[in-house]
Amino acid sequence: MNTKQNFSTLELTKMALLTALICVSAYIVIPLPFSPASLTAQTLVVNLIALLLTPRQAAFTIVVYMLLGLSGLPVFSGGVGGPGKLFGPTGGYIMAWLIAVVLMSWLKGKRYSFRRYCLVTMLVGMPVTLILGSIYMKFVTGMDWVSVFTVAVLPFIPLDLFKCAAAAAIAKPVQISLLKAGTSI
Repeated sequence: MNTKQNFSTLELTKMALLTALICVSAYIVIPLPFSPASLTAQTLVVNLIALLLTPRQAAFTIVVYMLLGLSGLPVFSGGVGGPGKLFGPTGGYIMAWLIAVVLMSWLKGKRYSFRRYCLVTMLVGMPVTLILGSIYMKFVTGMDWVSVFTVAVLPFIPLDLFKCAAAAAIAKPVQISLLKAGTSI
């Protein structure tokens, strides 16, 4: 009996497209002069990864993204790649995405619900990412907790809330398109 589960062509295509999308979203950056972290479109895509894929697929997608960046390809925020970015002050956010996407994907439910998707991204994804990323930043930089909260959490909350709602809204038409594509294959 084969217990190994392989990904279908449609699943691999979805994961590849979302991996490409997170790489491209890294170039949409608003630097913050007071913070080592920047505002990026990546949070929106991380939420989409969680909302459009199963937990296993979401984890695989984030791992592939991390490996692409770790190998030196310029896929991290601002078009940077290499271990310096992944293990630098903001690398904890990237690593936290792996846990966040699995949890969000697992908790999103089987059927689309804008309200549930918003709640899962806002109450699970955001806190996991911001808390783990901040802890990592404090560890790497030695900053005090107030400074970390001021530069690495507080400025991101308003736009992250918007990106969570946007991902929840975008997920429905994308899911409908994927269902149509899946039935025609």
